[in-house]
Amino acid sequence: MTPVAAARKILDTMLGQLGFHVEVEVIDDPEEPCLQIHTPRSELLIGKDGERLDDLQYLVNRVLRKHFPKAPRVRIDCEHYRAIQEDKLSAEVRNAAEAVKASGKIFKMRPLNAYYRRLVHNVLVDDTDVESVSPGGDDRLKRIIIRPRGKSSDETSKGENE
Repeated sequence: MTPVAAARKILDTMLGQLGFHVEVEVIDDPEEPCLQIHTPRSELLIGKDGERLDDLQYLVNRVLRKHFPKAPRVRIDCEHYRAIQEDKLSAEVRNAAEAVKASGKIFKMRPLNAYYRRLVHNVLVDDTDVESVSPGGDDRLKRIIIRPRGKSSDETSKGENE
């Protein structure tokens, strides 16, 4: 059994034990395969701001790594919720970057988990005018700062948004 097939079985078993009757579609991507859940009661699996999806993804990947230590990280989505959120966040980041370029002032993103912080950094990686900076620490949710490239936070902090 492949790691992705095992992840699908893990997810299907978990959801079955919780009383959900779902269809799980495998979207195979060598970097990060995705298990897309289809169900008429998607809001119950998505939760507030996708928190239940995050929890399911965490659990599936933990169990998967016990059996397949070198398995790729598997993404869990439900009715394309994550894809829609990623598109919205990418647009938000591009708009914030344009505002930073126009004003020269930093922009603080709303608190984001590691997955979405990585997405923000990837959206801006090729932009030569702005950069994204993640604060240190062990917090699960952190605010990324978007600032003009080459300027420190001290130089640009006077007009930051909150």
